[in-house]
Amino acid sequence: MTSKILVVEDEPLLLMTAVHVVEDAGFEALEAHDADEALRLLENVPDIKVLWTDIDMPGSMDGLRLAAVVRERWASIEILVVSGMKRPADDQIPERGVFFAKPYDIQSVLDTLVRLAT
Repeated sequence: MTSKILVVEDEPLLLMTAVHVVEDAGFEALEAHDADEALRLLENVPDIKVLWTDIDMPGSMDGLRLAAVVRERWASIEILVVSGMKRPADDQIPERGVFFAKPYDIQSVLDTLVRLAT
């Protein structure tokens, strides 16, 4: 079974790029444009292995809050957080979470995804 990775990004070009990275790695990509859409997918799609979320997004919560909610409700999901605007403090990233600053090195992100999803 192919691992499912949920990509949450409000910038269409960055979302498309992230989805390509996920699919090129052989994983199934699910897309969400904000935290609310991501939560709906998490509630309705079983077996999501990794959450890949941007921090700065419109909607009811940012990516850091989304990551915290996911860690609380779906403890088995691994978390990858990215941002080009801010670098969160280590204690803002949930346990086992990984942070990459944009622009990120695609190979490094890919290596991390493979580690998290397998």
